[in-house]
Amino acid sequence: MTDRIQSFEEYQQEYDLSIRKPEEFWADKAKKFTWHKEWDKVLEWNFQEPKVEWFKGAKLNIVENCLDRHLATRGDKRALIWEPNDPNGQAKTYTYKQLHKEVCRMANVLTNNGVQKGDRVCIYMPMIPELAFAVLACARVGAIHSVVFGGFSSNAIADRINDAGCSFVITSDGMYRGAKELSVKETVDEALESCSTVDKVLVVQYTHCKVKMEEGRDIWYHEALRSAGKESELQIMDAEDMLFILYTSGSTGKPKGVVHTCGGYMVYAEYTFRNVFQNKDSEVYWCTADIGWITGHSYILYGPLLAGATTVMFEGVPTWPDAGRFWQIVEKHKINIFYTAPTAIRALMTHNIDYVKKHDLSSLKVLGSVGEPINEEAWHWYRNNVGRKDLPIVDTWWQTETGGIMISPLAGLTPLKPSFATYPLPGVQPVLLDGDGNEIKENGVEGYLAIKFPWPGMIRTTYGDHERCRRTYFGVYKGYYFTGDGARRDEKGMYRVIGRVDDVINVSGHRFGTAEIENAIDEHPQVVESAVVGFPHEIKGQGIYAYVICAEGCEDEDKLRQEIHEEVIKQIGKVARPDKIQVVDDLPKTRSGKIMRRILRKVAEGETSSLGDTSTLLNPEVVESIIQGRRV
Repeated sequence: MTDRIQSFEEYQQEYDLSIRKPEEFWADKAKKFTWHKEWDKVLEWNFQEPKVEWFKGAKLNIVENCLDRHLATRGDKRALIWEPNDPNGQAKTYTYKQLHKEVCRMANVLTNNGVQKGDRVCIYMPMIPELAFAVLACARVGAIHSVVFGGFSSNAIADRINDAGCSFVITSDGMYRGAKELSVKETVDEALESCSTVDKVLVVQYTHCKVKMEEGRDIWYHEALRSAGKESELQIMDAEDMLFILYTSGSTGKPKGVVHTCGGYMVYAEYTFRNVFQNKDSEVYWCTADIGWITGHSYILYGPLLAGATTVMFEGVPTWPDAGRFWQIVEKHKINIFYTAPTAIRALMTHNIDYVKKHDLSSLKVLGSVGEPINEEAWHWYRNNVGRKDLPIVDTWWQTETGGIMISPLAGLTPLKPSFATYPLPGVQPVLLDGDGNEIKENGVEGYLAIKFPWPGMIRTTYGDHERCRRTYFGVYKGYYFTGDGARRDEKGMYRVIGRVDDVINVSGHRFGTAEIENAIDEHPQVVESAVVGFPHEIKGQGIYAYVICAEGCEDEDKLRQEIHEEVIKQIGKVARPDKIQVVDDLPKTRSGKIMRRILRKVAEGETSSLGDTSTLLNPEVVESIIQGRRV
């Protein structure tokens, strides 16, 4: 397959076609896949209900397209490389034939234990190969997978199981994370104390730690495999049948179960993977995300496998046993395409550069960034030290709800601009809106980022609560999908996402994205990372509160504050000068590495009695230290 865009001029032509004739465009992209029945209609939609249907009436199985479709032509090609937590451990490699066999065996275990089309299956596992098998096996038999990141609390698991009505859980006995060995099954057992819908729990023996097995409910995977054949039947799905539910945390209330469907998601995940990363058949691709997040769904498993690529799955963390772990893996597996988060890059920036320099990174051809806007300092560090000062960085903007990348450079083709996601992908029609919902047509402006036309990978509903989907994404600005982000479009039409709308601070009538101010603060040589929030200000309406982490402690905080003020004034202007700056040891983060700004806003406002549940944070203990250190 070579249907990659080959030049920036070709991108412009393809984009123009996708806007003028979107149905024709996406029908052409869908032709390569195996369909058991072609669509009656490419697209039917409205954003009022909302109701969006792609490839209406078509029949398919996405795993057939990930695996079976490739067996004749690339059966012996490496499909999945698994790198364990322990650098001295044994990596595992699965060809397309081998991965197909393992997925079929897992699929047979599921059906042998009563899993049927439409059943919801909760998967709570570490980043081991069986996690990949489980996801693909669910899709093969028509079950709807709901992957929960293998570090969430029992309460978080229970909330998701109960919301989705899961009847089956797949987990492991334990897991490794850095130097720690952690229990997994025990956490599931605690969750199930408040769940009534689960009939069976399939347990993968991994760490061989002692676990309690409930008779009649719990099944060892290795024992169940003994009666599982190597071939399994495919469940033929409608293009609009549910493929998976993936939960995202709302700022308040219960998590939202974002629903993606089979046909449109398949076409979009493959198209975006192939073109953004410019993946070639011989290359090795590594996304460092966890499969528990949308990035792992779309760009560790589905996108790469649909494209027939070689994808790497990593169990460990970037700083264990030392800060050279990422680069050791790049050298070991001769990685060509490397996709990671700005949070990881900023963390690695604080360590000695020798951790990068001592490894051979000459195999790298493309670098990627995902999860949040990457600040300029991190962008330059990444490119200069990892990318030999000339590799393209694809700074990708997208969301759990979009299913795949929406705005991004195409590697090696699109002109780059640090901290800008640049241009929309073909088929994506972004607009900037003013506060009244009017489109801002000119360039060189800021506004609310929305999408005015459907794309195949988009959210269909929030599970069990379609009104919430309508209200959250389609009810804010009529006729648009509202991203919840603010963005800037420069004079050339390039987009820079400047943060969530609730992270846009209005200071005396001037709107600033938190990322913009953080970018200026991060220019200070002593600052490792910063987070900016707004708080009520008697005169300005909103003031600016900055939380700052220093590289090696801070002997003179007043001097640091003065220098930060000067840097912000230099970068943006006096009106963006932080009103308060608090030096902290760490920031409260979700397990995907995102800063929990809701908590920081509450602390800045002095409303520390209503912080909500902090147990699912990566580092809940840091919240109290921030409260104690708050400057009034």
